[in-house]
Amino acid sequence: MTAEPSAPLLQALLSRHPELHLLPASAGHDALLPYEQDWRKRYRGQALAVAFPTSTAQIQSIVQLCADFNVSIVPQGGNTSLVGGSVPDCSQSQLVLNLTRMNRIRQIDPANLSITVEAGCTLQQVQDAALDAGLFFPLSLASEGSCTIGGNLATNAGGTQVLRYGTARDLCLGVEAVTASGQVIHALKSLRKDNTGYDIKNLLIGSEGTLGILTQASLRLYPRPRTQQAALLTCPDLACAVKLLAHAQSQLDSALTGFEVMHQDAIRLAQQHMSTQARAADALMSTAASAVQPEWLILLDASSPQSAEALQQSIENTIQHAMDQGWVGQAQLSMSHTQYRTMWQLRETIPMAEKIEGLMVKHDIAVPTSAVPAFASRCHAALHQAFPGCRIVCFGHLGDGNLHYNVQGPREMPDDAFLQSHEAEVNRIVYDLVEQYQGTISAEHGIGQLKKLELAERADPARLQWMRLIKQALDPGNRLNPGRLVD
Repeated sequence: MTAEPSAPLLQALLSRHPELHLLPASAGHDALLPYEQDWRKRYRGQALAVAFPTSTAQIQSIVQLCADFNVSIVPQGGNTSLVGGSVPDCSQSQLVLNLTRMNRIRQIDPANLSITVEAGCTLQQVQDAALDAGLFFPLSLASEGSCTIGGNLATNAGGTQVLRYGTARDLCLGVEAVTASGQVIHALKSLRKDNTGYDIKNLLIGSEGTLGILTQASLRLYPRPRTQQAALLTCPDLACAVKLLAHAQSQLDSALTGFEVMHQDAIRLAQQHMSTQARAADALMSTAASAVQPEWLILLDASSPQSAEALQQSIENTIQHAMDQGWVGQAQLSMSHTQYRTMWQLRETIPMAEKIEGLMVKHDIAVPTSAVPAFASRCHAALHQAFPGCRIVCFGHLGDGNLHYNVQGPREMPDDAFLQSHEAEVNRIVYDLVEQYQGTISAEHGIGQLKKLELAERADPARLQWMRLIKQALDPGNRLNPGRLVD
């Protein structure tokens, strides 16, 4: 156990809940490391303990005890946050509340096209449960094997199919949550319509654990698509990619589920560090010595209740028109589920390849889709002028205007030195341009601690004041995930 005054809380927790799995700081560095360090290994804290509740009642009791002992709580799911939003600070006085043991599927209602799950269920677990029922849950992330539904909702996760199905917020029908005072909010109804006052559900979604601890969720399901198909296409520039997107939307309508863009430098990283997983790009990127390598790859994804032949014909017609217009150079169409998965594996491999390559200044920005070409062109030029030799790794969800726009220093400069010396200036260049195009500094990863100061400096003052007033009203003791999102 740790020193006073924190140790009495742990004793009280075990006295009230002897069955509670509790990992105290005294368990040692190695035991707590998975819960104290973020996925990017940028933030490392020291927790008083990590608790693993198995029910809403346990969480309610833990929150009430933490209030008695004036101990703050860091809610945590799969700890896959990319903005340092789910790890403790270094005070060794915060309780990490890890919900991964609350992982039961509570109900599937095929007639209502809904599923009710506990917050610790992994995204893949929910996807699989839907498929077993002959249905489809469309939220899709590279971390779906480890991220949890509670975390997905707390950050309003986006993913690769927002173009068709929306964000996590759009896929949630109801929630159950424990408040900072230890009350339970019962808003778990699986309704599409409910106009009975303020929308508490949507206030909690995206609040990053600062307003309440999500414990259960009712989620929207869809009929399982009869067929899914993907295409990889080379594109000379982002202006052509935007034209292709508009044409694909007009031809495929709701069948178009994803439209991803990958710069050639992002592809090269994937091929260099994870060649097997990136093999889908090999044929398209291997051009003759005299040819100009395509600057961008597009991954187009479509699904439909129609036959595979009908969907394939629609995609082929779309691609042929794009080729005739000069928007697309080469194209590959998936002809099997294996080819389909191989194409998506290429896209999903890029973040891990980045991690292997080294530290980068990370950005999860969005601008109107029509503004993406101008933003990227101006941002590339400004960064190369300010930091000659810097490397830009750009990829993301062009269909909804969201780019993962990441910047690494010149090869001769150590990554940590570049971050320490130039991260603030890189952020200023990128975010200033984002603001000029009426965009956002965080499209799907959240604010956490990484972007909290940027939000405070750049957000509309009236909106920021409302956020602070809401936090003060619902968590006056600042006990839920303090130091995250908003002070």
